[in-house]
Amino acid sequence: MNTRLIAVSLALWLPVIGWADAPAKIVFDTDIAGDVDDALALAMLHVLADRGECSIEAVTVSKTHPQNGPMVDAINTFYGRPDLPIGVTKGHYPRESKYVGLVDKKDQGEFRYPHDLIKNSDAPDAVAVLRQVLAAADPHSISIVSVGLAVNLADLLDSPADEISPLAGVDLVRQKVKLLSIMAGAFAPVKGNAHFLEANVVNHVGSMQRFVKRWPAEVPVVWSDFNIGIHARYPRRSIARDFAYTPNHIIRESYLLHSGPDHDRPTWDLTSVLYAVRPGDGYFGLSPSGSVSVANDGFTTFTIDEAGCHRYLKMNDLQAARVVEVQRTLVSQPPATAASR
Repeated sequence: MNTRLIAVSLALWLPVIGWADAPAKIVFDTDIAGDVDDALALAMLHVLADRGECSIEAVTVSKTHPQNGPMVDAINTFYGRPDLPIGVTKGHYPRESKYVGLVDKKDQGEFRYPHDLIKNSDAPDAVAVLRQVLAAADPHSISIVSVGLAVNLADLLDSPADEISPLAGVDLVRQKVKLLSIMAGAFAPVKGNAHFLEANVVNHVGSMQRFVKRWPAEVPVVWSDFNIGIHARYPRRSIARDFAYTPNHIIRESYLLHSGPDHDRPTWDLTSVLYAVRPGDGYFGLSPSGSVSVANDGFTTFTIDEAGCHRYLKMNDLQAARVVEVQRTLVSQPPATAASR
């Protein structure tokens, strides 16, 4: 084996082992609207921040829906962080939603779930927020968790130097990001389908292709593909039993509006959060290093390459049981602010 390739691979991946000791600095890039796992993942991220395991630097939104930015603000406010930066894509990537309309619900004339971002047009552009966070960050200190379209990632990489930073987007990422934990793709057959087209890719193939081609090789990317989430489903009994500490809970209501009371929803997006914050806790295995390509139809292919910066999560049955239990525990934990309500 080429000794240079061994050195490159070790330099790229050995830091992962020690990350769990220091709180992760997370940017959460979400397409919240279509699926409720985005809301569950954001709730879990807040609880991990309550526990001192991470800090949330910003939330950016990659889908277009009139209420998805306000929904993020309502969740952030519910968990005691009303002033987190929120950026929303200014592109046109529409998605209907069964649950984000909850943000407009009122009781006695007041929002059931308070928020002060009322419409997406009042939020700054997602790429500007990403550039601001990275420009202000220490070198190699930011972990991006991407759980939706790749439009914000791709547009960040394409962004030129500006008044925020003299660095172009690729260089900002290269200098400031230590990990991208992304939920997308399928690297093994899904229920016998060897050509499965995963939604986060096929809903905007061009941006995923741009991201894969332009992402700097020095920054590790860990993919949680479709198979991981479907083997770690959020238990409906948790929705029925674990949220009674408050009469109105934004996550429980969102879940019921989206999935109803009789469905164990796959936890695709939660797994990317869990890995980003607790990479060394043994919840997942990792593939060898390699590279990812995205075909024009959205099919993703992983190729082993010792010098590659991409890996994907693997999970056996024992790990899946641990992942389900820890995700349930984290999502259902009351916010740190709950005692004052």
